[in-house]
Order: sequence, then structure tokens, then C-alpha cells
Amino acid sequence: MVMNHSMKVGFSFGLTSGIITTLGLMVGLSSGTHSKLVVIGGILTIAIADSFSDAMGIHVSEEFENIHTTKEIWEATIATFSSKFVFALTFIIPVLLFKELSTAVLVSVIYGLSLLSVLSFIMAKQHKTKPWRPVVEHLSIAVVVIVITHYVGCWISTTFC
Repeated sequence: MVMNHSMKVGFSFGLTSGIITTLGLMVGLSSGTHSKLVVIGGILTIAIADSFSDAMGIHVSEEFENIHTTKEIWEATIATFSSKFVFALTFIIPVLLFKELSTAVLVSVIYGLSLLSVLSFIMAKQHKTKPWRPVVEHLSIAVVVIVITHYVGCWISTTFC
């Protein structure tokens, strides 16, 4: 399937946001609570609330540019919601499959960073640039989010529990 510009914008935004937001939430909640139930609840919340929020953000952003048709705006909106919703939900699978939450989170981090690498690689190839720069840049940002949310989760656990 060939995607037009609006679909690419929505899909790439939704996928990237779905990966980074969900991983940050999972790592933070896991570090702070060590509860599978809390992590699953967080993923479901991200999949629903943040998918709608990001889709609305893309919708308004595309409208604000005033260069897109109504059809293009809705394509980007729906692609954003769909990709973020679906990819965020996929992070529930390791939590359900693995007995240890720490293993599920590690598998999720590897899965998420792999998806982000593939997306970055494809994007670089489409732009005819060397893929290492966007791959390293995007993975670095994701790792920073993961590390910070881990320490925030630990801090919350020790401060408030």
C-alpha cells in the first residue's frame, strides 16, 4: 500500500508517539509500582486518551497550516489515531505473556526501539540520506525518555510509598 503525505504524517507521528509515550509510561509505572495491573491500566489509558489527544493535535496542526484539503486533514487525523492506538496496545502483549514485569518491560523496550529504528531507517532511505544519523538521533531521544521515566518512577516510589 502506498501512503500519501497525510497518511505518512499521521502514521509516523502516531507510531513514534505511541512507542516513546508508552515505553516512558511503562518504565515509569513499573519502576514506581512493580504492578502489572497498573502498567496494563496505563497502557490502556495511553492507547485511548493519548491517541485521541495526538489525533486532535495533528488535526488542528494540519488545519492551521491552511494548505491541506479537508480529506487530507482527516486522513492524517485517522492515521494518527489508528497507528498510536494499535501500536500502544501491542505493548500489552509482553506484559500478559511474561510472568515477571521486569522481563515484559525489557522485551517492550527492545521491541519499541526496534520499531523506532526501522521507521527511522525507512524515513532516511526515502529522503536518500544515510540512515545512521536519524536512527541514532531518534533512539537517543527514546533512551533519554526511558532513563528519565525510570528514575522518576523510582523517586515517586521512595518518596510517596
